[in-house]
Amino acid sequence: MADSRRVAAIVEYDGTDYAGWQSQAHSASVQDAVQEAISYVAGHSVAAVCAGRTDSGVHSIGQVIHFDTDASRTPRAWVLGANTKLSPAISLQWAAEVGPGFHARHAAICRVYRYIILNRSARPALQRARATWMHRALDAEAMHIGAQALIGEHDFTAFRSVECQSKTPVRRVDRVQVRREGDYVWLEIAANAYLHHMVRNIVGTLLGVQREADPFEAMARILAGRDRRLAGATAPATGLYLWRVEYPIVYGIPAPAGGLLLPPSG
Repeated sequence: MADSRRVAAIVEYDGTDYAGWQSQAHSASVQDAVQEAISYVAGHSVAAVCAGRTDSGVHSIGQVIHFDTDASRTPRAWVLGANTKLSPAISLQWAAEVGPGFHARHAAICRVYRYIILNRSARPALQRARATWMHRALDAEAMHIGAQALIGEHDFTAFRSVECQSKTPVRRVDRVQVRREGDYVWLEIAANAYLHHMVRNIVGTLLGVQREADPFEAMARILAGRDRRLAGATAPATGLYLWRVEYPIVYGIPAPAGGLLLPPSG
């Protein structure tokens, strides 16, 4: 591509009506929608590379992508132009030219996910596709204690799906927190990378270990067992968000702004 330049962008989306990020032969994907919109602005076909391939029904506040183009556009033109061609469920939030060495996936040093649970007796209407509703009272403190057993580099076989194609089950979890804010209980986890359904399987398991006398020991035992059958059920996709992706400061990728209908960061 003559006079090629690399552009990075942050994409926010409601994944309810999409079969995940990655292009699908017979289903609507976020990737296809984003590529079509950016290609319109660029005036040529564009291939977008993402930081994390979210699954069907999973949302994003801070998905980071990059694409190569020979078109010269301002950051404002990329954002506003693409958004005129995107459905209301998908929106570019930021874009800027970056150096050719930037890669949305390979340059990432940490990916942060949040899982949002609306924990109250009445089922939600407005939040029915944006949070997972659970009417049984949850002990956020016990869930937090159990989650601390995951910190560090471990074999996360107990929390990977049978469809997972990763060559290794070893991942590094840098931090994990569970908090309650009013009717919301949310988990935030930061790791270098994730196995298929790893976060949702962790959440499903914490729902069980919160009832144990020693949640930390119970979670550590499941982790050490390396057996998916020992862990809990996979939590629904509706509560999961790719919250942000962290990069070396040299690349200048900003933190995403966040969402109105979600509990604020602490």
